[in-house]
Amino acid sequence: MPTIFAANESSVLLNGEAVEGVTSVEYRHHQDRRNLYALGSAERIGMASGPQFVEARLQVVSASTAFNALTGDESFQVTATLKQGASQMTVTFDECFLQEKSFAMGANGHGEAVYRFTAVRVREEAA
Repeated sequence: MPTIFAANESSVLLNGEAVEGVTSVEYRHHQDRRNLYALGSAERIGMASGPQFVEARLQVVSASTAFNALTGDESFQVTATLKQGASQMTVTFDECFLQEKSFAMGANGHGEAVYRFTAVRVREEAA
């Protein structure tokens, strides 16, 4: 059975301070891998790992004062605590740098800011 996390029970911290109004957290961890082959063989005999990177995207209702205060050269940490009842997982993004900020507001809705950042690593810890 899958583990389900609820948005209304989860929370996000930026450098230890709560980020209010988070509506979406998305991230992608990419590990570069290359196949290794023996001479004269078409069958893979191993794998070599190369560079890795983490990209994340945080969507907030209206805007986040804490994220808006960040500059492009300032490293930060984001911690998302995902919960549903007794199930919990902490996702920590280390040594992050802000890549992009965007804001949109439709005529009949409310504003939403999107903060896109990269991280040196992501750590997932189930509780």
